[in-house]
Amino acid sequence: MAKREKEVTRRQFLETSLNVGAALAAMPIVMNLVVRSNGPSEALASSKEIRLWASGTQTIEEHWGKLEKELGIKMRFADNGNATGPVISKMVFGDAADIYDVNGLQGGAERELAEQGAILPWDMSLIPNWDEDVWPMVKNIPYHMVGGKRYGIPFTINADSMIYNADKIPFVDTYAYVFDKTLKGKTSMEDWWANAVIFTAMYLKENNIEGMGRIADPGNLKKDELEGVMEFLIRHKKEGQFRTFWSGWEQGVSLITSGEVWCMTGWEPIVYAAQKKGINAKYADPKEGYEGWSNDLLLHRGVEKRGLHKTAHEFVNWIYAGYFGNQIMKLRGYCSPTDKVVKYAEEHPDEFDAKWIKGKQNHVLNKFMKKKGETYWQNVRPDNFKLYEDWWEKLRRS
Repeated sequence: MAKREKEVTRRQFLETSLNVGAALAAMPIVMNLVVRSNGPSEALASSKEIRLWASGTQTIEEHWGKLEKELGIKMRFADNGNATGPVISKMVFGDAADIYDVNGLQGGAERELAEQGAILPWDMSLIPNWDEDVWPMVKNIPYHMVGGKRYGIPFTINADSMIYNADKIPFVDTYAYVFDKTLKGKTSMEDWWANAVIFTAMYLKENNIEGMGRIADPGNLKKDELEGVMEFLIRHKKEGQFRTFWSGWEQGVSLITSGEVWCMTGWEPIVYAAQKKGINAKYADPKEGYEGWSNDLLLHRGVEKRGLHKTAHEFVNWIYAGYFGNQIMKLRGYCSPTDKVVKYAEEHPDEFDAKWIKGKQNHVLNKFMKKKGETYWQNVRPDNFKLYEDWWEKLRRS
């Protein structure tokens, strides 16, 4: 894990392009990104503020001023680098759980942080916008709930599958292409178990290959399930199936644009980058479904000491009111999973292009609905995550 977390993740590549320094995650400094208005009617007089510690791609920059104008809540944003291990360490062994109010982190860390007392459960009665407009599959993400209480609320979501060169492979609709012997040496997967293992598990489960139809949850494998999946991957690696296991945004783009790789699991933005370089790259719509991911809002224990418990809930309720979803889509292409995003755009045509926003939201929603709403979610802290790490090191050495 330590090696992997130094690489650029899907959320971090946008951060890099915008020159947002990941080094801020290690500094006890917060950035005031609010643009104050000079007019007396532009902002509510209030001393409330929220210290948000999240991935640099989750900020809407100067647009946080809308939060202060409407609720009198000032936003102080600090980048956590989006590296799960270091963030958890700073929450449990450092002072991050006390000096920040809300976290924005890749999904799956909820149980560990809750059991360590670093985060608190959300009081959903204080978040009325968590209603029928929220997409159903989001309400059922398994790792958000700990002991029957909700500790995780999606900040943004998306779903991943495969990138392929349509000039080399006309049509890709199954993960079988990644393991197809006729494409030996022309395929690749990401060098991170949290992505590669779930993709492989989905393929084996949905096609009942080698008896792996027994897998219950591809994102949270039992010991024997993990063993079967990893032995399958190691065997294919030894046979030379993969050109390489790619690490970081730049290498992912390079492999598909150079022609070294014709089909690879990865992030949809790689497709757009390859297309800009003249490659006939496409994003696969696999019959086995997509790997869902969420960046989650977590409530730090420090809010109670500072009297900000209610304010933090007001902030999250505002996130789900629609404005944030429109701005994050415009700035990052990320999706806020509520119908209120489109409703807000339709009600504010002077601010947003409702047709464009709706198209982008539906694109993401359709990926999740590929299997009638049944989504397998990436989990950065599955129950056996230490075994995942051990197996992945064994694969690297094989």
